[in-house]
Amino acid sequence: MNRRDLVLLAAGAIIAARTPRAQQKPMPVIGFLGASSPSPATPFVAAFLHGLTTAGYVEGQNVAIEYRWAEGRSDRLHALAADLVGRKVDVIATTGGTPSALAAKSATSTIPIVFLSGDDPVERGLVASLARPGGNLTGIFILNAALMAKRLDIIAELVPQTRVIVLLVNPNNPGADRTIGDAQETAHAKGVQLHVMRAGNGNEIDDAFATLAQLRADGLVVTGFFSLRERLLAQTARHAIPAIYDWREFAATGGLISYGASLTAVTRRLGTYAGRILNGAKPADLPVEQLAEFELVVNLKTAKALGLTVPPSILARATEVIE
Repeated sequence: MNRRDLVLLAAGAIIAARTPRAQQKPMPVIGFLGASSPSPATPFVAAFLHGLTTAGYVEGQNVAIEYRWAEGRSDRLHALAADLVGRKVDVIATTGGTPSALAAKSATSTIPIVFLSGDDPVERGLVASLARPGGNLTGIFILNAALMAKRLDIIAELVPQTRVIVLLVNPNNPGADRTIGDAQETAHAKGVQLHVMRAGNGNEIDDAFATLAQLRADGLVVTGFFSLRERLLAQTARHAIPAIYDWREFAATGGLISYGASLTAVTRRLGTYAGRILNGAKPADLPVEQLAEFELVVNLKTAKALGLTVPPSILARATEVIE
């Protein structure tokens, strides 16, 4: 082999080595905007990743994820969403309800956004319609606010001769006013006295329970919280008041009873939607999915500690009984 052949061979080797890199498609990036903290959200991140696999994506192999956590502070959501937009992610997935979705929407009108929302996304201005979202957002609509009447029925069924119920609601939730209205209407129809308390942070939760102790309430309905659930559970245990919550995670970690959608299931669906968008689906044409499956979880250990006997009618309907 002469010198000319050696030069051509070397040049060919360099071109061959460089060509695959030049043709390699950049790995897509998902921006994950979480309203809570990383640790309590671990099972939901796992569900999101599982949903991605159904669309053919595995983190670290063919998709990267940039995580941003608000640590329970809704005032941080806008800055975190703007940061993800600045990093030019391919799609943004939001958890934490309407506040997270609105923060992402205000940050970009071009990057696709998939959201989880317990409020009507049409009423909140997230999409034009459920069937044809029309913009850069779509996602999962959890019919959580509409379950208030059912929760009041359950707590009244669980606690004999219920006369006074307290509703503890998070005013940072855009659907708080509607939730309160639904609860007041239901309580009036049942002939039950309802006291409404608002708490948007840990200190306000403590203040609410200090007032609650003076009301001699028979039961408590807690809605619109997640990241502060440890503080809520500690207070309900301290005051020994029967309480119903909207998420299974409350009952699973010491709460008496919960009724609502499965956060694991809806976050898995969120991952599937994110994957479908990466595969070419457009949010404008991808209908908002309405979740109509709910779970009733009862913690018998907590019921025993409160001196309550759970009626067979509730146990028969329970999706899960924790003993």
